[in-house]
Amino acid sequence: MNKLGISALLISSLKSLSSSSFRRPLSFFLLSSSIITAFNFKTMAMSTTTTTTHGADDIIDPDYPGTAVFRMITIRDRVKSLTMHELNGIDWLFIRRTILNAGGLKDLPDSIPGQGYTGHSFNDFNHCDLTAMRMDMSDNENEGRVAGIAFNNPLGNGIRLASLSEHGLGGSWSTCMMGCSSEPPQDVAHIQFRSRIAFKLVWCPPLFTKFVLVDDEGDLLNKGFPNTSLPHMSERRRNYQLVAGSKYAIQAELWGQDSSEL
Repeated sequence: MNKLGISALLISSLKSLSSSSFRRPLSFFLLSSSIITAFNFKTMAMSTTTTTTHGADDIIDPDYPGTAVFRMITIRDRVKSLTMHELNGIDWLFIRRTILNAGGLKDLPDSIPGQGYTGHSFNDFNHCDLTAMRMDMSDNENEGRVAGIAFNNPLGNGIRLASLSEHGLGGSWSTCMMGCSSEPPQDVAHIQFRSRIAFKLVWCPPLFTKFVLVDDEGDLLNKGFPNTSLPHMSERRRNYQLVAGSKYAIQAELWGQDSSEL
């Protein structure tokens, strides 16, 4: 199927949802540019299915069937719509909460780990992938498949507790980046949850004071530079090292070398 055929299928599927009991804001149905660029048309063919888990038609990504496709598209659109005032020149604590919200996650720094705790999300070197997964995949365990990650790595209950429902069907989580520099990526999102990432936060070399938000293909969604309360330098440096040499490093390197702050 060519690009026009796929985009027509996607838009048709979105319109079918608008007439069902599952309602979306009008802006969601006007995301033609986001929809068209959300997928790698050279390698993907899209199909639709109806699942009792979701209660509505949903698009299945045949390469990564754990992806909550509509939720992922919505999240990317929200990230792209964040303003320079929301991502630049203010305290990292505020920027981080904004990023969490755009990604469909609650800020729950006082919850118990495994019970919705998100205080680590985007605050360390590793938990910087925002993954939008289908809820029937949320209880998937690692089973030792992703190197460096706990053997089981059960996350399902935390995903259910911390995910914001208004972002669409499925759930969100800040999954581990380790293994993302391989092609195809061998990280928690792609292996454990069989999902694409909605976006990834990467700190920009050489100073690691700026960050970029890039999608599953490494394309730029947004960027920012906090002025206070940044994560420790060692965490920011290690974050970049996880993507070095991969498609996810390109935009970080470009903006890291840019002397401007806007």
